[in-house]
Amino acid sequence: AEQLEGSVRSTGVHACGVIIAPDDLTNYIPCATSKESPYYLAQFDVNLIEKAGLLKMDFLGLRTLSIIKDAIRIIEKRHGILIDPDEIPLDDAKTYELYQRGETNGTFQFESAGMQKYLKDLKPSQFGDLIAMNALYRPGPLKYIPEFIKRKLGQSPIQYDLPIQEELLRETYGITVYQEQVMLLSQRLAGFSKGKADELRKAMGKKKKEIIDALKPEFLDGCEQNGHDRKICEKIWSDWEEFASY
Repeated sequence: AEQLEGSVRSTGVHACGVIIAPDDLTNYIPCATSKESPYYLAQFDVNLIEKAGLLKMDFLGLRTLSIIKDAIRIIEKRHGILIDPDEIPLDDAKTYELYQRGETNGTFQFESAGMQKYLKDLKPSQFGDLIAMNALYRPGPLKYIPEFIKRKLGQSPIQYDLPIQEELLRETYGITVYQEQVMLLSQRLAGFSKGKADELRKAMGKKKKEIIDALKPEFLDGCEQNGHDRKICEKIWSDWEEFASY
């Protein structure tokens, strides 16, 4: 077993991962050819590639864009009206009525049965509501959706663990929904530098438990030094861990 430990079991090709370098990739990392791809393949995994100073991007195709293009073409053909999707206002009342009724088939990330049910409950009335639902409808933060809906509809009071959070959490009714909120709050509450806050974001985004655990005492000590109750800050941190569990 020890002879096998640490050896490469198999290699794979990412569906759309692209490595970007200043010039020829072979000047920076070992590359290989494969029957799976007409392109060179990096022989390092993504973590090593980033340590080597290269950039990895995922360029995903989106069928929804084709659907929008087809819809515009058909409307012009049938009604003689050419619609520019970039000019449709983000406060268009009729569009929100569709979302409030859960009529979102063909709308990217809003068409599942579960999402449609929550949209009917939420009655979204502004673009921020849709962005927040998109962020919350994932395995980790999913359980916050009922409370988010109650707060939006005024059925539950909007509460903040600390008054200092209000400015950054007002738009999401006191619930931490975005990575950016975690970054900004860690700077405000614990005095994290921008670099340290980004380290926390990356660790949460990639579920790197050892880094999250290492940053926790630093966060709590920083909060205490800034005059915040340690117990309350422990609760804030555990909420963030829940948020990052997806």
